[in-house]
Amino acid sequence: MRTSSKGSNYFQREESFMYDRENRYRMEDTMNAARIEYTEKGVMNMAARRCDVVRISLSGAILSLLTQYNLPQQFYLDLPDARITKVGCLLMKTNANNTCEVRFLRLLTQKELDRIFVFSTHPAHRDRVLDVRSW
Repeated sequence: MRTSSKGSNYFQREESFMYDRENRYRMEDTMNAARIEYTEKGVMNMAARRCDVVRISLSGAILSLLTQYNLPQQFYLDLPDARITKVGCLLMKTNANNTCEVRFLRLLTQKELDRIFVFSTHPAHRDRVLDVRSW
């Protein structure tokens, strides 16, 4: 059986919903304090590190790390000001300038995103107010 060099193979025909067909949501600038929580050495102890959320969308975020340390592939993200806890994250890319790109394991709701922007210190979100009835 002969195949041409330009011919398709099995992997070119396959698609993944998460990476190929999922909507790409627009990232917005923000500045929120956050905490990364993960387990070290299996399940022995829980480690927590501080970070800042620089950009965020419904499906992912860009985190700015205060110091350089090795992040695990999977961890939890907490946003204490906005009272959002345990958002599962997957590390997608680490940059040289102490930032990393993560994807959430579930989509954030618009309500959660609005709450993040209310507590943001970014100038673009200065006029955002919190609707108390929606809590």
